[in-house]
Amino acid sequence: MENLRGAALMTGAMGAFALEDMFIKLLARDLPVGQILMLLGAAGAAVFALIAAARGEAVLSRDAFARPVLWRNAGEIIGTTGFVTALSLTPLVSASAILQALPLAVTLGAALFLGARVGWRRWSAILAGMAGVLMILRPGFDAFEPASLFAVLGVVGLALRDLATRVVAPRISSFQLSAYGFAMLVPLGLAMLALGAGPVPLAAGDLGLLAALVVLGVVGYYLVTAAMRVGEIAFVTPFRYSRMLFALAVGVTVSVWREPRFNEKPWESRRMRG
Repeated sequence: MENLRGAALMTGAMGAFALEDMFIKLLARDLPVGQILMLLGAAGAAVFALIAAARGEAVLSRDAFARPVLWRNAGEIIGTTGFVTALSLTPLVSASAILQALPLAVTLGAALFLGARVGWRRWSAILAGMAGVLMILRPGFDAFEPASLFAVLGVVGLALRDLATRVVAPRISSFQLSAYGFAMLVPLGLAMLALGAGPVPLAAGDLGLLAALVVLGVVGYYLVTAAMRVGEIAFVTPFRYSRMLFALAVGVTVSVWREPRFNEKPWESRRMRG
């Protein structure tokens, strides 16, 4: 039963993240990535801190400096930096495709570092899922984009985050963990702003996009955090592949919608052609 619950939580998280990716791409046309991360981190941390406080859970406590939490936060910074940068520089479908290596990375990490027992059937299911994605996208060296390496960095960081989540003490709630994770985006965003383009004023149209981004980010983040704390990693993790289906659906939808800032045409992507 816990496995099914974890699978449902993971699938819901992937749907929310696919939509969140769309809003990041839309906002990245007008705002620096660092500014998007800073605003998302501040808003998300505030939401989860308020929820935790309402539940009588202390956000500022010694638990915030526990080693698994610190490793998790480090993974959050690395993963978010890599994936959001890839989203801003490459097509949504391409970045999402590379992220499909995450289930394999998490399962391998769980087997190597957490002593998880992974049978051949689940290894086969994970590899088959990844092979299916690659067959659909048909990547080749002629279609390689150097910016895609940021997505690979994202996979490494997010795998570290998910594995660390697994070993966090049960007394630390998913709301507290989520508050810590979002808080990490604030200094990350500020650093990116300091090293690159400075902040720009928000346009009226950006406020609605930002609000949607925060809602989807909060929902997706809580669901994926909860998913990694229940069930078996080898069973729950492969449901991350559903993100590819959601990403394709989003890409097709916005192409039909003809949103000029998105410029996503999945059927014309070099990674979609033979």
